[in-house]
Amino acid sequence: MTLNREITFVEKSRVSCDGAGEIRGGAGYRPAALGHPRVFLEIDSERGYVDCGYCDRRFILRGGPADTAQS
Repeated sequence: MTLNREITFVEKSRVSCDGAGEIRGGAGYRPAALGHPRVFLEIDSERGYVDCGYCDRRFILRGGPADTAQS
């Protein structure tokens, strides 16, 4: 079974998620009606990622252990 989760690469270990993802427009957007309550998550420095408990989006810290795109 393959999970089809949204992955977001971030620069800081503290992130927020509201489940809106790619629904947003540009600057000055209004939050989407879809999604979930905004939650704040902390990326574990040993794993290098954190998953949102609502929408299962994975946040990966650039340069961390989970960042397989490192050069």
